[in-house]
Amino acid sequence: MIKKLIFTLLIGCTLCCCPGYAAPAKPDLLLAEVYRDNIDVQQYWVSEKLDGVRAFWNGKQLISRGGQLIAAPAWFVAHFPTQKLDGELWLGRNAFAETLSIVSKATPVDSEWQQVAYYIFELPDAPGSFSERITLMQQLVLQQNSPYLKLVPQFRLASKKQLQAKLHELEQVGAEGLMLHHQDAAYTTGRSNALLKLKTYQDTEAEVIGYRPGKGKYQGMVGALVVKMPDGKTFAIGSGLTDALRQTPPEVGSIITYRYNGLTKHGLPRFARFLRVHQTF
Repeated sequence: MIKKLIFTLLIGCTLCCCPGYAAPAKPDLLLAEVYRDNIDVQQYWVSEKLDGVRAFWNGKQLISRGGQLIAAPAWFVAHFPTQKLDGELWLGRNAFAETLSIVSKATPVDSEWQQVAYYIFELPDAPGSFSERITLMQQLVLQQNSPYLKLVPQFRLASKKQLQAKLHELEQVGAEGLMLHHQDAAYTTGRSNALLKLKTYQDTEAEVIGYRPGKGKYQGMVGALVVKMPDGKTFAIGSGLTDALRQTPPEVGSIITYRYNGLTKHGLPRFARFLRVHQTF
């Protein structure tokens, strides 16, 4: 109920309430495991982990990870192939909230969608290894010649030292982390160690249960969100909140995603920082 409410608030009305609307099937997608330090980095393709909105192209429509139709303008998808695609609708680094706002509207705004591109990283149901699918994706993007269809750059690294250096380099400019996809992996769905995610920090969700008032320059605004972890522990998050969020914070009962660096001896997150309202569609 909480998640449905958040999505309803984001778009004004849920698409499933519109007359004649038939909900698309929820896509079965490939999901990443957490990076393991015992792998051979040279057997993996590496890419930046884009902080966008996951979207599945079924050959006709863009569908969210949760199974909601994404109302992209006709011109945006005009030159997309009939082949299935998996990727991210991405506006840029540190722009998740803006991206979510754009793509979750029931009536798309052309000027907003002109800033977005669909970055693909998989070909669902395609044969061959991931290395072979990269070649197919490269050819597909060139053939379609759409300014809104792009390939997530895939690159190689020779060692774990290079991997950590690349992670640090990209995080310094606002990237969320790295993805590692095994070169020989056949296409699969569900949680798989063929795909790994690597980030300096951990992230998870918590429920907003209240607010702390702001002080100083934040007088009259929210100083911190009071949140509850799944185990019932509560704490406050002030870091990472923009002025706009302090003026109009996530509603009590909503789910937010935050980052942190391990836990204290009391089981509370260290250096917790607000990332976003949890993607709910």
